[in-house]
Amino acid sequence: MARMKFLCDADRCIECNACVTACKNEHEVPWGINRRRVVTINDGKPGERSVSMACMHCTDAPCAAVCPVNCIYTTADGVVLHSKDLCIGCGYCFYACPFGAPQYPKVGNFGSRGKMDKCTFCAGGPEADGSKAEYEKYGANRLAEGKLPLCAEMCSTKSLLAGDGEIIAQIYKERVMKRGYGSGAWGWKTAYRETIES
Repeated sequence: MARMKFLCDADRCIECNACVTACKNEHEVPWGINRRRVVTINDGKPGERSVSMACMHCTDAPCAAVCPVNCIYTTADGVVLHSKDLCIGCGYCFYACPFGAPQYPKVGNFGSRGKMDKCTFCAGGPEADGSKAEYEKYGANRLAEGKLPLCAEMCSTKSLLAGDGEIIAQIYKERVMKRGYGSGAWGWKTAYRETIES
């Protein structure tokens, strides 16, 4: 089975936010929640880069390691999901995540902020694939339909890649060889504890 991964090629991202919009529309994500966001590093300075950022579905996910109720789990294809039925909204996953992916759906005091929400790699949740309950809690389950995450499919410059990690790494290597340089596969080493050799 393929190991699913994300990669953002910062040399291609143009900060159009199509990935953010696609995610919000596909999953009917509530106002105030952005499962994916575009961040600009060194804004207005030499070396400026824009990066599409969300849960990277890490190998040995730190969010899962700190969850006191074990609501975060990894599927057979490497997608890190969580159960909103088990989640107590403690926020430990938010603090452990190097990408700031888990979020509270509401603003308020402790206990009133709700269950955590995060990117699902368009894989739904623990409920039955394609069920109404799954959609209401987690959004569309595109992986069960044989599709990849919509954020990557809607990326006009193909900066954001999603799918089988080996294929993603090969695409990035070919890009680096063709253009003669690479500013790095953003977040790859942090999330997957490996580098992409070009």
